[in-house]
Amino acid sequence: MSETMTMAKALNAGLRRALEADPKVLLAGEDIGKLGGVFRITEHLQRDFGADRVIDSPLAESGIVGTSLGLALRGYRPVVEIQFDGFVWPAFDQITSQVSRMRFRSMGRLSMPMVIRIPFGGAIGAIEHHSESPEAYFTHTPGLVVVSPSTPLDAYWMIQQAVASDDPVVFLEPKRRYHEKGEVDLTEPPLPLDAARVVLQGSDATLLTYGPMVKTCVEAALAASGEGRSIEVIDLRSLSPLDEATIVASVERTGRAIVVHEAARSGGLGAEIAARIQESCFYALEAPVLRVTGYDMPYPPSRVEAQYLPDLDRILDAVDRSLAH
Repeated sequence: MSETMTMAKALNAGLRRALEADPKVLLAGEDIGKLGGVFRITEHLQRDFGADRVIDSPLAESGIVGTSLGLALRGYRPVVEIQFDGFVWPAFDQITSQVSRMRFRSMGRLSMPMVIRIPFGGAIGAIEHHSESPEAYFTHTPGLVVVSPSTPLDAYWMIQQAVASDDPVVFLEPKRRYHEKGEVDLTEPPLPLDAARVVLQGSDATLLTYGPMVKTCVEAALAASGEGRSIEVIDLRSLSPLDEATIVASVERTGRAIVVHEAARSGGLGAEIAARIQESCFYALEAPVLRVTGYDMPYPPSRVEAQYLPDLDRILDAVDRSLAH
């Protein structure tokens, strides 16, 4: 059975199913109850499951995460909403010093079944601190699982898989894609949480991306096909751990790799992916691994964010440069 729904509705449906499946699942965050969250991801969930399971928390991200950490240690499965990506920093200490280390610190005796939902990325015309790409901070932190859906189908299933995980999951939701629609199969999970997905098959070069940039890369690949170029698009889905087997298999087949993300270039996830490709695919590469990213600057005002974000032209330019070798 399948339905057409937006990513926002798919996340709502996935959270609803997780709440129904396990009475230990709790939601917490600012304005997620009566309001349903600023993006309405949790709409009607407090009405249907009660204020003791869908909790309107104080305006204090460190407190939200710290309290939920304690709940996870007591056997609950809290799902925390960070209202906007730029608001996560007050909770950064809790996430990186406590949440990520608890299993290691206890030598495996304790688990940390906790999900931290973060709307991330740009292209919504928001003010400062409301459009960021913080993923590299979390992928650099051992002990955290970091994932990002790009379609309503993945959003529906991945949020349920994240809730079911005994490891802490940073769940990055591409906010610019919240209202885009897609078919959601409500009966069959598409892939494991840590698996990448081949979105388009190709033979000339591989575009590696995730979250908000998947649709943009597909558009670039389709535009390149009009010029006789066959471009493969990989949706990483899991940023930590990376599905290295899928990445390597694709690049060994195409001989070229281009990594695309909104986050700044230096120290970004693209650098890690490029290093792994160089280590594993050196003799298969026909050209250097290229990156198309945001710039090394604070996220810009909304009026000029179009100049900051990777777009069709910048991706196609990288394809041209790669194929010129």
